Amino acid sequence: MLVLAFDTATSAVTAALYEWFPGDPARELAAVSGTDRQRHAEVLSPSISRVLAEAGAAPGDLDAVAVGVGPGPYTGLRVGLATADALGNALRVPVHGVCTLDAVAWASGRTSPFVVATDARRKEVYWARYDAYDRRVSEPSVGPAADAAVCGLPAIGEGAALYAAAFGGAGPEAVPPTASAIAEIAISRLAGRPGLPLLPPDPLYLRRPDAQEIGARKKASQ
Repeated sequence: MLVLAFDTATSAVTAALYEWFPGDPARELAAVSGTDRQRHAEVLSPSISRVLAEAGAAPGDLDAVAVGVGPGPYTGLRVGLATADALGNALRVPVHGVCTLDAVAWASGRTSPFVVATDARRKEVYWARYDAYDRRVSEPSVGPAADAAVCGLPAIGEGAALYAAAFGGAGPEAVPPTASAIAEIAISRLAGRPGLPLLPPDPLYLRRPDAQEIGARKKASQ
């Protein structure tokens, strides 16, 4: 089974291709990551093409797609989800969603309680609590960094590093989400192992986008 994974929910654009057969460990064939907050749409497609080319694979060889579903800003997040939807429909393969905070937690490999916090802009973070890298114990939330820091746990992620003072100034790790972590979470659940959940490939925005639809004009009074 070939699993393509990618994420555009943060400033990182990341893609990876994994091979997995039931009963065997998953194997990373290719992976690429970069940071470009403003050009997710321009960066993602070449990243996918690159990991496929490095592995000597074609889109038609894929058996599943795994995509980060956020939480994240509207513009970046929709790029990954729209791409995953297009691939799933065109190739007729299943598309699995993975919480982007879970990908950060998984990549950390931590085995004691901690918080993941990513940058939500507006001086806020997206965050969740974990008992270990593979066990989330709270629903994803958005709010000031102080809300995430109130539990007094070590914090990791781009948001934790950005608002280090709120987390005690102890130099939190700016662990980014990786497509490799997303692929490994998806494969772990497809293999029937307990742990972080697979989600529908729908966006976790947690708040309304900055751009709002203009409402209908009010009728002029007579």
